[in-house]
Amino acid sequence: MTCHVPEDAGVATAARRVALVGSPNAGKTSIFNALTGLHAKTGNYPGVTVARSVGTCQVDGADVVVEDLPGAYGLHPVSPDEQVVADLLAGRLAGVPAPDALVVVADATTLRRSLTLVAEVLALGRPTCVVVTMSDELARRGGQLSVPGLQAALGVPVHRVLGHRRAGIDALRATLPGAAAWPRSPLAPPTEPAETAAWIDSVLAAADYRAPHLDATTERLDRALLHPVWGTITFFAVMFAFFQTIFVVAAPLQGAIETFFGWLAGLVRAQVPSPTLAGLLADGIIGGVGAVLVFVPQIMLLFLLLSLLEGVGYLSRAAFLMDRVMARAGLEGRAFVALLSAVACAIPGIMATRSLPSARDRIATMMAAPLMTCSARLTVYVLLISLLVEPGARVGPFGAQGVLMFALYLLGAVSAMAAAWVFSKVTGRRGTVMPFYMEMPPYRVPTGRSVLVAMWTASKAFVRKAGTIILAVTLALWLMLNLPARSAEELTAAGVDTTDGAAVTSYVMEHSVAAGVGHAIEPVFAPLGFDWHVDIGIISSLAAREVFVSTLGQVAAAQDPDNPRAALAGMTFTDGPHAGEPVLTTPTTVAVLVFFVYAMQCMSTLAVMRRESGGWRWPLTAFAYMSVLAWVMAFLARHLTMALL
Repeated sequence: MTCHVPEDAGVATAARRVALVGSPNAGKTSIFNALTGLHAKTGNYPGVTVARSVGTCQVDGADVVVEDLPGAYGLHPVSPDEQVVADLLAGRLAGVPAPDALVVVADATTLRRSLTLVAEVLALGRPTCVVVTMSDELARRGGQLSVPGLQAALGVPVHRVLGHRRAGIDALRATLPGAAAWPRSPLAPPTEPAETAAWIDSVLAAADYRAPHLDATTERLDRALLHPVWGTITFFAVMFAFFQTIFVVAAPLQGAIETFFGWLAGLVRAQVPSPTLAGLLADGIIGGVGAVLVFVPQIMLLFLLLSLLEGVGYLSRAAFLMDRVMARAGLEGRAFVALLSAVACAIPGIMATRSLPSARDRIATMMAAPLMTCSARLTVYVLLISLLVEPGARVGPFGAQGVLMFALYLLGAVSAMAAAWVFSKVTGRRGTVMPFYMEMPPYRVPTGRSVLVAMWTASKAFVRKAGTIILAVTLALWLMLNLPARSAEELTAAGVDTTDGAAVTSYVMEHSVAAGVGHAIEPVFAPLGFDWHVDIGIISSLAAREVFVSTLGQVAAAQDPDNPRAALAGMTFTDGPHAGEPVLTTPTTVAVLVFFVYAMQCMSTLAVMRRESGGWRWPLTAFAYMSVLAWVMAFLARHLTMALL
């Protein structure tokens, strides 16, 4: 028995196709991963931006293509995700045939609500089976369910599966090749709301179903954590501790990685005879990419803590609390889920706006999501905060670096709320308010595997980005910083001591292509206190924010290979009225930090925004308003800091 994900989802037309249908958080994706043996591989449905996950499972020589459909509460769509589910099941989605059989995933703890979707799917008349998840949770909380009774009442096969433990997966997998022969309900469920409610009552009675009690521990905790005052205070305390942990725990690992890359660069310089090649390898590749990879511990901790908070059940409570904040911003609770996703990366945050039924809310949330502090900004923040604040500095009992990091995240979140409010007004009147569904799972200890997988997946994506986009841009920048090449005669004629490596490097860099570009745009950023080194970093960061770090890392490594951080702190203006003065003073460093709070600086985000909004109008608007906002806020932050110092 082997399972794999096809390289081309088009193989679905040559094998039996089974679709997993269910509400969000019912456990569909866990079952999908268990059936295919791999994690979801995603693409897009033809003609729409909604993602699809497809895997192939081979059982006794028979291929079955399994598709994990987007979460849906019913087949009367109120969002793009639900529209795709309804169209696919009805065979109306161009280029994708209707599935041969359906597997409806129902949460046993919320079975009454799940049966509405079950009734609508059974009414389609296709081969269908029902998978009941969370039955262990149901029993633990005093509920009960007779699976044979449920199967008899529905007239279709019913399986009990525990996705996180893989219990029941083998039995379900074995039935997939024979899906065409699954028993069908002799009488289709009613489709009228009043009749459906009566049908659900009869099914629950036949299944001897008793709803679970609210977990006593959950009830006690929720009285505090969902309280308008105490819950909000707890939320900010959790977030504050979150950022303290990122600095305190990751610092030793970060230091070790920085030492390793410094040693490796020194080894290359000593062993490679060609100065040009040694510079390319040591400063361009090792210095540039290493300057980004040194932040891997912070990235891993960020996603480890996020997955722990999600697994323990706290993030759902945070969404409930933030629903009130969303309302003040003119949005609904679903928008918080999208904005929370943007903390990891703006791209999944923008994609998550598909769950919003209102086009107005989708656009407003999409325009606000890039202001949420993503993991790419984390590398910039850590670098600049380390220049501003000594590692041992304290604010009362707390580390000053963590306090400043928390303040930057808070500034991004407040700014996102303000932007959402503005765009919700700009994009028109509010339509009919749709109900907001958010699961409130009981508090539980998350499985170590799920937490580690979430952390590893996100960290791997970050490292892959460093190995592709950042490496390519880093190499291009190294060439720009070292071209045109200067002969010994030219250097001597310019009064440069050719035996002084630092002097040669400084002269070449000051007269390079990159310097020319930096000086050309210097008038734009001069009011913010930036010099051409910082300007080049900002331009290069349009490819990816992390490139700003690698750019400054190359400059610093070239000027002082043994201590690049000290080189950054001591970087001075090389010409103009401020020649010889430090560049990254406290006011200027604050201005750079604030600039990155607001600037778009991510072409991938713009591309996804264009795809999700259906054109370039909103992406260009986002880039323009965020660029102007970044400049203005950085200018104000610089001058306010100067006034306070």
